[in-house]
Amino acid sequence: MTLRAEELAQKVIVGWVRPGCSVLELGCGDGELLSRLIEDRAIKAQGIETDGLHVHRCVQRGLNVLHEPVEEGLTDYGNGSFDYAIFNGSLQRVVKKPDIVLRDALRVADKVIVRFSNFAHYRARWQILLEGKTPVTPSLPYAWYDTPNLHFLSIADFYAYCAARAIAVESAAFVGENRVVRVSPNFFAMSGLFLLSKGYKTGGKIRRTMGEVD
Repeated sequence: MTLRAEELAQKVIVGWVRPGCSVLELGCGDGELLSRLIEDRAIKAQGIETDGLHVHRCVQRGLNVLHEPVEEGLTDYGNGSFDYAIFNGSLQRVVKKPDIVLRDALRVADKVIVRFSNFAHYRARWQILLEGKTPVTPSLPYAWYDTPNLHFLSIADFYAYCAARAIAVESAAFVGENRVVRVSPNFFAMSGLFLLSKGYKTGGKIRRTMGEVD
């Protein structure tokens, strides 16, 4: 993921989070996003992270972070403990059973933000079709033998998943290498961002911040 794409994705997430609310970031890495949310939105922040070095960096930033697997950390919280839970790439990288964990996150938080790399990006499709190889792209930059990703999914996959699980997609945004993607994001976007809540919305159109799925 390029620096420009990372900045665009963080901007979307910050825009979705209400000022002064409580946020739990699951797989918070070195705490960059939480620190930005504290600075820009004055949130009450809590993180969970499995990597000890990242936890140390979070502590240096003054963040409150638990050092434990995401699956175990969620069980410590009651229903509606947070306004938002965030998976900023971690749902596909560190969570072994994303279906169970996402449902638990929707129990713990009123809204859940999920960001993931789009495996159906045209560069990935091109490499699979013509070269017959596992794709390596700016959003999926690792070879098959050293990738941190446990799960590969597309934007279309995630929409279908939410519909099947009665999860409401309140808003969605799509990011390319250096721009937002407004047309055919399943083909052109390198990553998708979704704002979710419990209960499927029927009879109304989902608000998609940037583009329609293809």
